Amino acid sequence: MGKPLVALLTGAGISTDSGIPDYRGPNGLWRRDPGAEKLVTYDAYMADPEVRRRSWLMRAEIGALDARPNAAHLAVAELERGGTPVRVLTQNVDGLHQLAGLPDRKVIELHGTAREVTCTRCHARSAMAEALSRVAGGEPDPACRVCGGVLKAATVMFGERLDPEVLGRAMAVAKGCEVFVAVGTTLQVQPAAALAGIAVEHGARLIIVNAEETPYDPLAEEVVREPIGTALPALLRRIAADAPRA
Repeated sequence: MGKPLVALLTGAGISTDSGIPDYRGPNGLWRRDPGAEKLVTYDAYMADPEVRRRSWLMRAEIGALDARPNAAHLAVAELERGGTPVRVLTQNVDGLHQLAGLPDRKVIELHGTAREVTCTRCHARSAMAEALSRVAGGEPDPACRVCGGVLKAATVMFGERLDPEVLGRAMAVAKGCEVFVAVGTTLQVQPAAALAGIAVEHGARLIIVNAEETPYDPLAEEVVREPIGTALPALLRRIAADAPRA
């Protein structure tokens, strides 16, 4: 009998130990500065050069490109290296699962990636690092080098829909997994949050690792409130030990 497929839905809480602020937690970015939300809202971003300027400055200040994987990211990669089938469905855009060593094909980035930028007109993609260097060099709102269009992070902003192909792949994983672990996510942002319910409907064990209550706690077989950096590695070691040998 093969090892069960373990799916992990990861949210901002898994990356806070890497120095990346979350959004909706007690000290989250949106709670501290509600006005910051419009910096990642598509209509406001496209309509107002000042919003774009502030958005680029916010990205530079957060320093997400300098962040390194923490113990939780490394534990997920270790589980995969140990032979357990793993798929990560992440709401994060930081690329830290891949930096931790998880193969790119096993990570589904529901909300895109902040490591690249895309042109809203011609859809050319390039590195975020290059765009930020242009901002640092005095371009407050760098334009696409190909067509002159407005550049934005290759992420799904508020007001944009998730890529249906990406969401479809994530739903297939949720339906096919035996264990579904939701980590560091409030499970309030749809449609990503619904993946937890889909997994349960198709027979998966649901485990939630999050500091605060979520709407899906009543469906969970286990709810862990301990700090993610220590709780998730311990949980994944237990899952690996409990799995039947191939």
